[in-house]
Amino acid sequence: MNSRSEPDTEQQTSERTAMAGPPERRTDLTDLVRNRRSELGLSLRKLAERCVDPEAPDAGPIWKYAVINRLERGLPVIAPIVPELRALAAGLQLPLGLIQDAAGAQFFGIDSVWSDEGDVRALVHDYRSMSPEDQERVRDLMRTWGQNRAAKPHGGEG
Repeated sequence: MNSRSEPDTEQQTSERTAMAGPPERRTDLTDLVRNRRSELGLSLRKLAERCVDPEAPDAGPIWKYAVINRLERGLPVIAPIVPELRALAAGLQLPLGLIQDAAGAQFFGIDSVWSDEGDVRALVHDYRSMSPEDQERVRDLMRTWGQNRAAKPHGGEG
């Protein structure tokens, strides 16, 4: 067995990954798109037509019907980039932050966690799978950060 200072061999890393099992498959963006499109009563093609990046409207729609269809069906798609997320938010008439949170969770396992006061946000890898004790530790860090920030005068110098 390796000491902490020696890196794992490829075999050890592979064995550890196999023991952990496959990661949970997230569908946050898939579910959000499917549910919101249904709420708006839009066809896949109509949604694709509405997905225009508000920062580059002359480019026209940047989501293809086939990609939205694959996303909704849970088939593999490439993680969307920022202009695509803005366009999707516009097409679905949702805040960009909501779309970003769902995409971050589905494609990268990043969860947005807000403090109880709503003034501190942390992006935490796999927060949902943490033990309740570890989740509380994250929340404690956020409370401390929020309290320290509030105690400093504007400008962050104290």
